[in-house]
Amino acid sequence: MRIVKLTAETKANILSDLLKRSPNNYSEYESTVNGILEDVRRDRDRALFEYTLKFDKYALNADNIKVTRAEIDAAYGLLDDGLADVIRRSADNIRSFHQKQLRNSWFSPEADGTILGMKITPVARAGIYVPGGKAAYPSSVLMNVIPAKVAGVGEIIMTTPPDARGQVNPGTLVAADIAGVDTIYKAGGAQAVAAMAFGTESIPKVDKLTGPGNIFVALAKKAVYGYVGIDSIAGPSEILVLADETANPKYVAADLLSQAEHDELASAILITTSKELAEQISAQVDVFTEKLSRKEIIRKSLDNYGYILLAETMEDAIDAANEIASEHLEILTANPYEVMTKIRNAGAIFLGEYSSEPLGDYFAGPNHILPTNGTAKFFSPLNVEDFMKKTSIISYSREALGKVHKDIEIFAESEGLTAHANSIRVRFEESEGCL
Repeated sequence: MRIVKLTAETKANILSDLLKRSPNNYSEYESTVNGILEDVRRDRDRALFEYTLKFDKYALNADNIKVTRAEIDAAYGLLDDGLADVIRRSADNIRSFHQKQLRNSWFSPEADGTILGMKITPVARAGIYVPGGKAAYPSSVLMNVIPAKVAGVGEIIMTTPPDARGQVNPGTLVAADIAGVDTIYKAGGAQAVAAMAFGTESIPKVDKLTGPGNIFVALAKKAVYGYVGIDSIAGPSEILVLADETANPKYVAADLLSQAEHDELASAILITTSKELAEQISAQVDVFTEKLSRKEIIRKSLDNYGYILLAETMEDAIDAANEIASEHLEILTANPYEVMTKIRNAGAIFLGEYSSEPLGDYFAGPNHILPTNGTAKFFSPLNVEDFMKKTSIISYSREALGKVHKDIEIFAESEGLTAHANSIRVRFEESEGCL
């Protein structure tokens, strides 16, 4: 990996390079995606079936679009020994973590008759998009479905593309069954996003749509936002490691590569104050890469978006980490908890040498659907509240309103909204206050 001195200029250049990976920079595909969305919105099932035949080479119809119970049962037999049990244990951890995020409606009454509060209600129907083929990740099924289930969503549907024989990845089916999906539909791509956003004869319209996908899926989610709620527009995976001279170079190298193997656009960055550690890690990355099955992808990822940054001080390293706002941030320093208190921007933080990023991807419990491309500055991981909506509750007695009605009238009139002011005034001046 290239070793670069951390300066204001190199930091700015790296930030610029990383932002080029954002789905917002793939406008050349937007017209194609918008065409698919409009076709499905207008022609519903007919367009969905035609696009499935075109892109997935499967003749989809109203009779075979739903995954059957028999197909789900058969999927269990196709998994490697013990994998279903691992998925169950992972699901238990994810469920336990997300249950701690639950909030109840609340009401605050006052003696004068004022009652204010917040009514918290799960969305009625959530739609989960799950990629197919080589990009099938049962772990992401759990991470999307379980928070919705914990939130109390009434119906959870899932779409995932079939192969040319109409089959769906067995791991995806098993994870969906364990997590509690109600109905699985064989549909993928932008056309599946459109089906969930607008509804077709076969696939019902959802209220909230979540899940990862390729650039076409990401742009489709962006386009349907407002018709439905979405989680986020996810970009390529990324990891940033903050390390000092106490870090184990083998561990750091292995952790950087855990993200570089995702795809050629993935980012892996180390920021360290130790030149010796930087050189050791760079050499170890080369050793590991030669042994890994996805080495060609790893090399391209590191060539494009892999960096080892040498910082003068740990404070400089922390400042750079906050600017990059990485999806995954590992802290491998003598006192990782102290460093953690200075981190403002990260999707997930992993502390210490036995908390490597894959622990969060698969098993610990916190959600692995995280903000990317610097959006950790204002976005959070997918969580239970993403599947819930809040409604304000306001109830005043005559006594309570009487104390403040003049203030409200003055405020409304200052904005030129005389009907607003009159709506308050008539309650106290009766007939002479009516317009």
